[in-house]
Amino acid sequence: MDASFRKSLQTPAHISSLAFGHAVHLFAGSDDGTLRLYDMSSFKVLKAIRGLGGEVTSIACLKRPASEYRDVWLACGQKAFLFKMDNSAMIMTPADALSSVQLCEDEDVLNELSLDSAKKYLAYSSDTGNVGVVELSSMTVSKMKTKHENICACVKFIPHRPNELVSGGYDETILHFDFQQGTSLSSLKIPPLDSVGGMSFSPPFIMCTAISSSGLFAAGTGDGRLWVSFGGEKKSTSTQKKKTRKWNGLSWDEEVLLKVADGPVVAMAFLHDNVLTISTLLGTLARFRLERDIKGDVEVTEVWRSEVKTVQKVNALVVNDTKIVIGGFGKDGKGVIEIWEKEVITSS
Repeated sequence: MDASFRKSLQTPAHISSLAFGHAVHLFAGSDDGTLRLYDMSSFKVLKAIRGLGGEVTSIACLKRPASEYRDVWLACGQKAFLFKMDNSAMIMTPADALSSVQLCEDEDVLNELSLDSAKKYLAYSSDTGNVGVVELSSMTVSKMKTKHENICACVKFIPHRPNELVSGGYDETILHFDFQQGTSLSSLKIPPLDSVGGMSFSPPFIMCTAISSSGLFAAGTGDGRLWVSFGGEKKSTSTQKKKTRKWNGLSWDEEVLLKVADGPVVAMAFLHDNVLTISTLLGTLARFRLERDIKGDVEVTEVWRSEVKTVQKVNALVVNDTKIVIGGFGKDGKGVIEIWEKEVITSS
């Protein structure tokens, strides 16, 4: 389960977002409105997009038949852009976008984009706390009727629940929506961290979330905690006869809340259904196994921990079967991508 540092790549501007296209393609967004597509076998830039006009805060990839490149939706300022990366030009601009849609107004800006499994909907979150969805065939935009009271950092579609998504915000709250109706189905507020003086120096802002294909849900907080819920897990047919009426991923009945770091947990990603990798703002990396014991009780077990080598502050993290990639900036203020190699995890 161990991983080791292999290589770092430097960019002129801070790395603000990362996404894997496929096993050897890495997308890296920067805060100067630039996107780079790297070949991870040669570490060379294959394609780039410039002049997007603001920080690339999120990247969502989708596969298209007959193309070795993934198409990408990018969140940048108030707009989301769709690019086909098999464009003949090596360097593209916003004029090359296949489509764009304005999702924010006034001083609001986008944070995370997510695509549903069928690639029919694009969800977004924003600084004013809004959560919304774009129906891609018609480009119809709808906002949820309930919003976060502070920045909404993240939004994810819920696997096997075609009308539902979940969001997390700096109001320390996770919201669960029926996005077709625009209504809130459930919510959960992370309690403050107990301390000797009864105070926490950092509020439990929801900084990042991840959801596995089986419905395990995790959130990282500004006070260094990891919240994991097994309540929305899709169990095997032998233990679950039929689909439950409601996703119970925000239930306290099957949850674990752990203090895992001294600083904010700012990025996380699932590998397979039950292995979660996280990073703190200052670059503490850790991996956890999420499982049930013989009695069915839930367990979150730390299996590996290390520190980044060249990144001073972390903004993004992605994982696949062979790599952990971390993005942020170094002591010199330039953007840094760290590549870590890890063992392939196989089922026992």
